[in-house]
Amino acid sequence: MSRPALPLSYLFVPADRPERIGKALASGAHAVIVDFEDAVAPAAKDDARTALSAAWPALRTQAAAAGVPLLVRVNGADTCWHRSDLAWCAQGGADGIVLPKAEPEAARALRAALPDCACLPLLETAAGFARLRELAALPGVARLLFGSIDLMLDLDIGDAGAPLDYFRSRLVAHARAAGLPAPVDGVCTALGDAAALAAETTRARAFGFGAKLLIHPAQVAGVHAGLAPDAEQAAWARRVLDAAERAGGAAIAVDGKMVDRPVLERARRIVSRLAPARPGGNGDPR
Repeated sequence: MSRPALPLSYLFVPADRPERIGKALASGAHAVIVDFEDAVAPAAKDDARTALSAAWPALRTQAAAAGVPLLVRVNGADTCWHRSDLAWCAQGGADGIVLPKAEPEAARALRAALPDCACLPLLETAAGFARLRELAALPGVARLLFGSIDLMLDLDIGDAGAPLDYFRSRLVAHARAAGLPAPVDGVCTALGDAAALAAETTRARAFGFGAKLLIHPAQVAGVHAGLAPDAEQAAWARRVLDAAERAGGAAIAVDGKMVDRPVLERARRIVSRLAPARPGGNGDPR
């Protein structure tokens, strides 16, 4: 399956439902997040790790064959399950760890415990956003994720209009300043509502997000369509890059407009968001 260089979609699946993980890997989602946190009841967390251990090697093999990063969202560093989750990941392996309610100390501890594993901080608290610059610059951080639902709870705000726009812009700006890929927008909770998903995806792209968190496989196609460049954008970008290559560094114009460095860079970014012509690459967020 052809995929862009970076995942456009990250699909959550409960850790205590191993049979759903295999289906998620085959859903077309570019990355799958096995969730030990919100998706598993407190009383079931220890049993979930034990039950998943038997199926995990086969799931890792399936994920590698499909070129789909298999990530794990652990419980927060302030919970009694966090250390056990990290120990489980160290033993079984994962392509990356989603760190909820992320703050720098927890990210550093994760790096120390799993030095070869990518960290994807989930920004969902005021405390995390207050130290966003520090967090984004830490070694091992691969991509920033927006935990919009928990942030609304933490701040006691809604998102009917623009209450979260400030945080969206900060996340995108700090990701760029730290040299990270465009961040991942939060989930759309309106299951079965294609219009709501399309509107959220369009907003995410307009703010500079490069991917979206999903909670159902039915959301995959809509998110991919909303985040990928359309045919007109792709054709323009290819015309610009082809003209620049032929010019060999000389000044050029495309469609009657001069092409300077920012225009050329924009064309490169658009092409980088396209799926490759041939299957290849694994979309690993690292």
